[in-house]
Amino acid sequence: MPGLSFGKKICQWCVQHEAAQRGEEGEDAKQIVMPAPWVRRGQGSITLTQALLGANAMVFVAMVIASGSINEFPGQIRVHFGANFGPYTLSGDWWRLVTYMFLHGDFWHIAFNMWCLWDLGQLCESLYGRWTFAALYVIAGIAGGVASVGWNPYVNSVGASGAIFGLAGALIASFYLGEFSLPRAAIQGTLKSLVFFVGVNVVWGLFSSGTDNACHAGGLISGLILGALIARLAPDHGKPLPRSGILLFVFLLVGASALGVEHWRGASMRYRSAILAERNAARR
Repeated sequence: MPGLSFGKKICQWCVQHEAAQRGEEGEDAKQIVMPAPWVRRGQGSITLTQALLGANAMVFVAMVIASGSINEFPGQIRVHFGANFGPYTLSGDWWRLVTYMFLHGDFWHIAFNMWCLWDLGQLCESLYGRWTFAALYVIAGIAGGVASVGWNPYVNSVGASGAIFGLAGALIASFYLGEFSLPRAAIQGTLKSLVFFVGVNVVWGLFSSGTDNACHAGGLISGLILGALIARLAPDHGKPLPRSGILLFVFLLVGASALGVEHWRGASMRYRSAILAERNAARR
């Protein structure tokens, strides 16, 4: 569509069309077919979104084998595979803020999250690029984990939803602020769908006892911040340094928040972790 200039003063189709109107192009001139400007070449056939889906699926299969079921994995299995559980996370197992993103509670949990990741991940990866998308996903997921152990450290938190909410937040901020140089009419439908997705899941979480709302909120807020900063300060893909600076700044902000949560709840969590360790030793 000639109206979609995607940041250029005029697109190739418009150049050819105007040349034809001036009589500079013959009637048999070959029509230009332009690829979508967000499609990036040279990155291989497997996308990062597909790799994340595969990683989540493999971990789920391993949990099924370990538990012998696909329904509601026991807490012990979740913790063993790296769930975000306050007494362990805040006692030094900080790696759980990453591993929990690849674990899920049961079949329906992973099915819904992977459906969302497939849609939002493909869109986010195509628009932001592979490495920005990867950083967004990880930072939002960690932020969701920090919010979870801060709000309710005794929740045995698993799932990719914190990171997925971060992707939604980043896209909402970027579309609203116009980072992708698209006309408002071209993004209005997608923006409404994203807002609807977030709204429905927030309402659902309020009435669902098994939903980690703090994790969703942490991922969403961090995604909104990242998307807004990138849109305003580093929209150019060709200048990676400003964008890397923004990602590093937000990552450090999330890290500082984690240290604040550890200072707030760390003592009681270490005490609880010691009790759990004694109980586990007694069972052996």
